[in-house]
Amino acid sequence: MQQNKLARRLSKATKSRRKQHTEDTQVTVEWGQRLDTAPPSTPSTRRVTRHSGLTNKELYKSIIVNGTEYSIGDAVAVKSSTDDPHLAIIYKLWQNERGERQAVARWLMRPHEMHTKRVEAGPREVFYSNAEDLIAPEMILRAIRVVASGEDGEWVCRRSFEEHSARISELDWASVYGKNMLLDARVDAELFGQKLESGAVKKQPAKGVPGVKKRKHEVESDDEESTEDESFMASDGGESAEEKSHRTVRKVRSSRVKEKTRTVPKRRARLHDMQPQAVNTAMLKRASRTTNTPQTDDIAGRTMYEAARLRLHVSAVPATLPCRESEFAEIYRHLHTALEERTSMCMYISGVPGTGKTATVRECVRMLRESADDGCVPAFEFIELNGMKMTEPQQTYVQLWQAIGGERATPKHAAQLLDAHFNTPSPRRHTYVVVVDELDLLVTKSQSIMYNLFDWPHRPHAKLIVVAIANTMDLPERMLHHKVSSRLGLTRINFQPYAHAQLMAIVRARLVGCAAFDADAIELCARKVGAVSGDARRALDVCRRAVEIVEHEWRAQPTGHAMPMVTMMDIDRAVKEMQAAPHVTFIRNASAQQKVFLVAMRAAMRKAGVAEVPLGDVALVHRQLCLMHAMRAPSYEQIGVICAQLGASRCVLAESSILDVRQLVRLAVAEDDITVALKPDPVFSKLATS
Repeated sequence: MQQNKLARRLSKATKSRRKQHTEDTQVTVEWGQRLDTAPPSTPSTRRVTRHSGLTNKELYKSIIVNGTEYSIGDAVAVKSSTDDPHLAIIYKLWQNERGERQAVARWLMRPHEMHTKRVEAGPREVFYSNAEDLIAPEMILRAIRVVASGEDGEWVCRRSFEEHSARISELDWASVYGKNMLLDARVDAELFGQKLESGAVKKQPAKGVPGVKKRKHEVESDDEESTEDESFMASDGGESAEEKSHRTVRKVRSSRVKEKTRTVPKRRARLHDMQPQAVNTAMLKRASRTTNTPQTDDIAGRTMYEAARLRLHVSAVPATLPCRESEFAEIYRHLHTALEERTSMCMYISGVPGTGKTATVRECVRMLRESADDGCVPAFEFIELNGMKMTEPQQTYVQLWQAIGGERATPKHAAQLLDAHFNTPSPRRHTYVVVVDELDLLVTKSQSIMYNLFDWPHRPHAKLIVVAIANTMDLPERMLHHKVSSRLGLTRINFQPYAHAQLMAIVRARLVGCAAFDADAIELCARKVGAVSGDARRALDVCRRAVEIVEHEWRAQPTGHAMPMVTMMDIDRAVKEMQAAPHVTFIRNASAQQKVFLVAMRAAMRKAGVAEVPLGDVALVHRQLCLMHAMRAPSYEQIGVICAQLGASRCVLAESSILDVRQLVRLAVAEDDITVALKPDPVFSKLATS
């Protein structure tokens, strides 16, 4: 009893000390001088709109934190997630319509915080950058002293860092900072090539701004550009859509400030400013410029059959992605816009297997990486997660944090670290493009993983782009709670199955320069696969197997025999051989109830939108199908026996820890194999194709 009383006293004493420590370290914030930018003649009843020139924010010149006043333009230390604070310049101060105090910090980056190659710098040298973050004023710790050349213990700034292109320029800090020129929009135009706000100053680089050195590639004057823009505007009449899109591109390119210290290609037009048909045209031209044309290197030193087998393998990376131009352009446009504007977003991509979802996303990322290397978009980090490669859904946190933080942690600790990472502003924060493939396998009962993945991009400092890929179009509405699906947003792209004409184009694109196939053979393969599933991988497998059959027969001939091409007969033999696979033969010769169980299992999986479904759901569909087709409906115990029989033949994978209706089951064979096996059966042909 005495020990319990002592423990309670110690607990109360600990809580009181913690409360006292919290009160002692509590940050007090109050506003200083107010910045009034509204015109005196503006009536107070005027409605605030995007183009009215008014704002709901109350702007301030200074703020008082713990009794110390900080003004706009002051250099301060900002609280970070570690003991080493960040350094920044207070750029803006305001109070929004909800009464929240907010500040915009423009970071003073140290060499290890810059996403560029190693830079020679002093131990106390910082770089003035155009990277900004919205922070709470409570995060301001103290004022710091930054000079152009100082003694030990002082921060030194001699150069600037442009985050967009990772460009470093010389800067006379004494002239710029001493005269409070950092807040001048002309200085940003000189240092970073940023577009000036309308009405602020003339749209031309500032001449004679102190502290900013002229560069060789700087534009002498904007008179020629304005004249060129006027000539474009004057020739607007009678233009086609393509001509207008080209004019838009030229106009946007001409308005860019050409001030690169190294040779960098011109910045491309922002895709969301272009017309939809112009977006597709621009993407196709961009792909034709950056994507390598089909080479004949794989043919050199190989036979015709060896080159065809190499190109038709599903793991081979094609030179182009035909028949997915519109989806490619839409994905690229969303990602390009988010990267250029440094914003976060979520994107949901759906479609049946084999429709090119993952390949299209990877191609978009590859092209964006090339643009980032050219300095056309900000640098970003690419992370790819796959639900099929995880032992449990919670491994999502572990793999994501390992890619971001470079260290392993338990799922719970990794989730906490990720939450803190996306909530804390930092100058070293890159934009992360995270592709989550096989999303339907990460659905849990609480749906906490899905909630966090789609909620983190909505944090102010996240800089996170999540691209979710799944096989079910309506997975968010069918499986996810409303609070999860609402965070996913409305950016959704659906990939339709390939038609036979598209399958023909895909196979022919891979066989450019390799005359191993007859044209009719490719068409027959495309029609057979397109009638069943529209899976491009299945079409490639059929063609590859046909090549192997012809090659085997050719090698059995005497030396010097001509190499025959793959014909329609060879394609037909390959299709029949794939239909005669052991698991297809087993399904074709299975009992009626086993066939019904497989069809019911496929229907339950499609309804749930996930690969694993409870045995009880399958049993319910099984009994309904039997009653609909005048068959004897088995009991739940008998359905369990049928499931065990199919599990023993490796057609079904069943959970071994639970042996009741809650047992999770999944197909161990492809759905297309079930369709192919049951299609010749007159009783099950309608069920197989439904």
